[in-house]
Amino acid sequence: MRTLICGSIAYDNIMVFRGRFKDHILPEQIHILNVAFLVPEMRREFGGCAGNIGYNLALLGGEPVIMATVGDDADPYLERLESLGLAREHVRRIGGTLTAQAFITTDLDDNQITAFHPGAMGHSHENRIGAGTGARLAIVAPDGREGMVQHARELAEAGIPFVFDPGQGLPMFSGAELMDFIEKASYVAVNDYEGKLLEEKTARPLAELAKRVEALVVTRGAEGSTIFAGGRRHDIPAVRPEALVDPTGCGDAYRAGLLYGIAQGFDWPTTGRLASLMGAIKIAHRGGQNHRPSRDEIAARYRAAFGASPW
Repeated sequence: MRTLICGSIAYDNIMVFRGRFKDHILPEQIHILNVAFLVPEMRREFGGCAGNIGYNLALLGGEPVIMATVGDDADPYLERLESLGLAREHVRRIGGTLTAQAFITTDLDDNQITAFHPGAMGHSHENRIGAGTGARLAIVAPDGREGMVQHARELAEAGIPFVFDPGQGLPMFSGAELMDFIEKASYVAVNDYEGKLLEEKTARPLAELAKRVEALVVTRGAEGSTIFAGGRRHDIPAVRPEALVDPTGCGDAYRAGLLYGIAQGFDWPTTGRLASLMGAIKIAHRGGQNHRPSRDEIAARYRAAFGASPW
């Protein structure tokens, strides 16, 4: 099933400071803060929610169609999409802009200072959803504000079921706007912090919001996840990872498993377990797109964790 992935494509620039921020930032002087950190280690990763979700969905054997906006510096990313066989006809280049980029500096205590430049992502509304995508399922993941609103509306008008995944974009929207997203969506996916913020902004508990969609999913990292669907609660255990290396992109990997399960018509426990497994596979690798398990390897890991195969 062709699945439309609306969201960001971004470069993640990750730098490691071989010290501790606390030794260089004086609390009593933060009003005149002026510090520099030597970062001898730096790497650039392919990232962004749409890129990560599409990458993981392809690993599962799905048919992702990425819809995103990129800038003048996008050639390496576009070449990567082509080499992976990922459709790029709905990836629009916006002249005079840079592709969205995160600049992340991490210290020895795993504290992070991040700067994010949205760049071309702010033009996501220039991509419009029409019949040409051939999609029968979609996700609206973090992207430009106007683009997220527009794509949710267009998907609803086209009768295409979609997952609303507000992610770090959730604070951009009012309670009324979030309710409008939920009324249009078929599914909602949030992490535990976003779930609490969603309750606060809409003034409604998750249990009530879950009644408005086919399923509401709450991820809790190492504590697993919960799927509220059809008046039932499904508690999904976390899968023990081979190593704890980098959580970047784990939520996107989970959502790819979620989309694949929905597309294949799996029941919710199976869908949730597959999603959980994809997050566990990702966390054992640096970056959002450097894990490369085959579909057979994914099935074997699923059997090892849950005693049966998902396919």
